[in-house]
Parts: sequence; structure tokens; C-alpha cells
Amino acid sequence: MHIKTTTDDTGAVLSGAEIVVQALCDEGVDLVFGYPGGSVLHIYDALFKHGGMRHILVRHEQGAAHAADGYARATGKCGVCLVTSGPGATNAVTGIATAYMDSIPLVVLTGQVPTPVIGSDAFQEVDTVGITRPCVKHNFLVKDVRDLAVTIRKAFHIATTGRPGPVVIDIPKDVTDPNIKIPYYYPRDIQLRSYNPITKGHPGQIKKAVELMLQATRPIFYIGGGVILGEGSAPLIELVRISGFPLTSTLMGLGAFPASDRQFIGMLGMHGTYEANMAMHDTDVLIAIGARFDDRVTGKIADFCPHAKIIHIDVDPSSISKNVRVDVPIVGQVANILTDLTQLYQERHTEAQTLTEWWAKIDGWRQLNCLEYDRTSTLIKPQFAIETLYQVTNGDLYLTSDVGQHQMFAAQFYPFDKPRRWINSGGLGTMGFGLPAAVGVQLAFPNAPVACVSGEASILMCIQELATCKQYNLPIKILLLNNGYMGMVRQWQELFYESRYSHSYVDALPDFVKLAESFGHVGMRVTQPADLAGALQEAFALQDRLVFLDVVVDPTANVYPMIVAGKGQHEMHLAPGMAERELA
Repeated sequence: MHIKTTTDDTGAVLSGAEIVVQALCDEGVDLVFGYPGGSVLHIYDALFKHGGMRHILVRHEQGAAHAADGYARATGKCGVCLVTSGPGATNAVTGIATAYMDSIPLVVLTGQVPTPVIGSDAFQEVDTVGITRPCVKHNFLVKDVRDLAVTIRKAFHIATTGRPGPVVIDIPKDVTDPNIKIPYYYPRDIQLRSYNPITKGHPGQIKKAVELMLQATRPIFYIGGGVILGEGSAPLIELVRISGFPLTSTLMGLGAFPASDRQFIGMLGMHGTYEANMAMHDTDVLIAIGARFDDRVTGKIADFCPHAKIIHIDVDPSSISKNVRVDVPIVGQVANILTDLTQLYQERHTEAQTLTEWWAKIDGWRQLNCLEYDRTSTLIKPQFAIETLYQVTNGDLYLTSDVGQHQMFAAQFYPFDKPRRWINSGGLGTMGFGLPAAVGVQLAFPNAPVACVSGEASILMCIQELATCKQYNLPIKILLLNNGYMGMVRQWQELFYESRYSHSYVDALPDFVKLAESFGHVGMRVTQPADLAGALQEAFALQDRLVFLDVVVDPTANVYPMIVAGKGQHEMHLAPGMAERELA
């Protein structure tokens, strides 16, 4: 990789370990999540001596990667984690892959055995570069201390520009030897000849997009996580309100446009709303922004938006026409393109578009009320639990989630009006993500309310991070929707495997109240709907304590609507008893 840099000459003479620490300081890093081990002890010693950077000791390397990920999603900054070689690196791979699938900027520093023994199956040696190559934006193996500073600068540049993503720097122990010191130079500006992300959209393509939008009679905006990552929320809101078009969002895009706004018609896709999926199927002009047309959104590709001309705005040219052929591709930073698109649309939009019939159709679909559930149940419905959480927190919450039914219920029943408030694993679907991600979010915003919604199967994946929460006095609230099953697995087995619940029942569960208390936290158990609001109010009133709420919910509750594999967006499974009310 050819590089051009300008440098700061501090005059300091530093070891490789000291270079790592100083370079992170020069990048403005304020938090490092990590777990020490033999290959990174020189770096940990340098951290101890430096004293100017906060290190968060997690209890598992997967937790380090997820915590750095949660920090990055909530702040927009690059998350950083530090782990040792061998099992330290392999434990972090799940977190790295999670960040990669959702385009989250991370720099992951991994220790490696000394360079003379690389390839000899030395103690705690793995080929970290080879293992992580499929799930990183880029990775490096640094074999010379003189390359260390510039490599760290390159890593941050790559991780945070263009389509963000994780970058791994594998550092052999001898490269950080405290007895080998060199002059410290850290690049300020950096240019990589083979890496030049496009920032501005092509004016001709923007003009074509505006022409299609002006001609549309059934338009819709379809947004994804790229709007949030590209800081495009403000220009998006302006464009949507000026145009009067409806808008739907992916799971990762929730919060980029206010969910309380009438123009928001809900999440689309496998568990999206009836009105969003039907509008997507009927649209004549689809404006996709920062979304990648993944399988959970498109359903059956042959039936996807069959009447539509498609505009696709994305920073990553490889995403254009990857899954669905588009008519007007626009590559560049989302915020820049939306600003230019809005300006041209306003100039050309001389007459109000007649969208009355289109909105009447959408409002007709809305009347189905596809998210309705039994509100008279004597059992706590998971939908009710999320609605109650919303009411108690007034919608002002950083909410992380694990993966499963509880994640979908949270997405459906907790409306987000601001970006970077909904923190969950979308692309990889990583159970165990929620609690360590909440650690990263709470450390980023120590005075903000932070909650994690989880299930009894997911929470046990990274339950050890309750110790991290205790050590750093993190007042996270955990809302455990406990149905005794791997809920989404059970739902699929009920619907498609004739209710053969093969190994989806989670037996031998701990007493979560006692478990939380054993870690030094507050535990509560809620079994009655009437008690839930009071318990949540009590939990959030304890502003300096982590509270673990074990909420026993209806084990038969399923997530609806649902589009099954091989079906189109217009072929949704609705809740039992609702299908006969379906509107044409």
C-alpha cells in the first residue's frame, strides 16, 4: 500500500509499546476496552506508565469488541480494543465480524508471538491476519517497530472513512520491546494511493434522481444504517418533509428519521409493518439511502418492488446492484448527496406533487393495525413490556439489544426519534451483544439512561460482563424478557417444523435475581402485568445501580408480521385472527 504523509515530530524516543499508547492518544482515543495477556504485556505496562488514557477491563475478549462497538455506534467515533494473541484474538473474532457486517468503525489491536517464531506453532499463536481477513475492512501485521505509528494512522483512516468497518493490527511482542526505542513520528494527514473513497455524488446522477422523484406518483424512501453512519439524519429529515414522501427504515436505520412523524410508516422487511411492506411492493419510485438490499428486506428478489424505478445512494460502490438492479446509482457520502439532492429538488419542485391517492392507500393499510396484540392477557406480553419501557423512559433512552424475538419486539414497539439510540447487531445477529454493547454506551454517556433488552438465552452468552459493570459502577438497566425458550427458534419450529421444539427449550436456568445480586447488583423479578411499570420506575430511579429485571413473559408470543423465506414483501404472515381483516 503506497502512502503519502505529513508528520508531527515530537522529538520523543519511544519503544513500540509506548508508540502504541501515544498514537492512540494522538488519535483522540479516550477509552480502550481490553483484556491483558502475554503478548501484549509490554503495551499494558506502557498504558500503566502513561496514565493518560482510560482502559476498561472486560471479562472476555468478545466483550471487549462488543463494548468498543457499542461505544462507536452511540458516539460516531472509532471504537478501540486491545487483546492478546491466540485465544485472545479468536475470542474477539465474533465481535469483529459483528462490527464488519454493520459497518462499524473499530481498530482492534491484537498481540502476536515474537516475529522469529511466527509460523512455528508457538504458544498462543494463531494466524490472526488470515483468520480475520474475511471479516475486516483491512488488517495489518506489523513486523518492524518503525512501521508501527504509520500503520496505526492508516488503520484509523481506513476504519472511519468511506464505508466504515473494523481494522485489525496484529503486533508481535518483540515489536513492542521496551528496550528498543526509536524517534516517534506520527502522521497528521495521510493519503493512500489505492484507497480514495468518493465523497460527492455525481451531479448528473443527482439530476436523474430528482427527475424520477418529480415524476413519481407512488414514491417511498427506504433508508438503512448508512444514513446514521454517514451523519445524514438532518438532511434526510429536510428532504423527506419537503417532498412529502412516505419513509420506511431497516432495522439498522431506526432513529435516522423520527418514528413519531406521520411520514414514517414503520420498519420494513421480515418483521416490518404491513403498510411498509405493501408500500414497497406497490411503489413506482424507490429512493434507497444507505441500505444494502439484504435478504431480510427484499424477501423473494423476483417479486421485490416489481413496479419501481430504483435510486440507490450509498458510499460503497460494491453495494450498488449487488443484490437488486438499480436504475440510478449515486456513490458518495450520504450527507453530501442528500444536501445536493434537496437543493436541486427544491429548485425543480415548482408544483406540489399530488400524492393524495398514495397516502390514502397507505393509510388504508395502516388501518389493519398489524402490530396489535392481546392486551387483556393475564400474562406479560413482550410487546407490553417494551411499550411500558417506552412510557416509563418517555422515549429518551439508549437501548441495546441482543438477538431474537426481544430484538424484534423492541424494534417494533420502542419508537426512536433520534439516531444512535438503537444499538443492536443487525447483519451478523450476534447473541451476547447487548450487555457488553451497553457497557460501551454507558461509558460514553455516563449520565444518560442506558438499557439492554435481552432474552434468557442471549444474556448468558456474555453474562460475565456484569462484573465489568460492577467494577466501573455502570447503572445499566437490563430488561430480560424471559420466556424459557430460544424464542425465535421456537417460533420457527412452531410455524415450519410442526411444533417440534428440538432443543429450543432453555432448561436449568439460573435464578437471575440471585445471579445479579451475586455480582453486586440489584435484581427484580416481575410476573404480573400490573407490576411492570412500577418495577421499571423503581429501577430507573436507582440512578447509581445496575438493575436486572427478570420479566417473565408469555412463552407462546410470536413476532408478527412475518415474511418467510421464498416469499415476496406482499406475502406476509399476520397474527392469528388478523388475516381475515387484511385489506386489499
